[in-house]
Amino acid sequence: MNTVFIAGHARLPAGMAAKSIYDTLTITAEIDKKYGVIVAANCTLATKHGREFVQQLLRGYSLQDGIEKPIETVKQHYLGKAGNALASALNDLYKQYMNYIETK
Repeated sequence: MNTVFIAGHARLPAGMAAKSIYDTLTITAEIDKKYGVIVAANCTLATKHGREFVQQLLRGYSLQDGIEKPIETVKQHYLGKAGNALASALNDLYKQYMNYIETK
């Protein structure tokens, strides 16, 4: 298999629909081992539309280039209450990716 599955987590703000289901927001990503490219992504936002939108935002970014661009893209295009939680979960996902790279 040429991909790895990595998850990042962050706390959700109060007053969100997803908060009634989950205490934390999770972003999962299937990442190409060789190039670090996000092949597919998902998250625990409450609506299917929100989950699909986040996947569209993240697909195609290479984590070998860092996490700043994907975070900036989320901040520019996702204007819901979970924006900061998404950014934090992406930072955590990136940290997990870097741990994977260092232990290969």
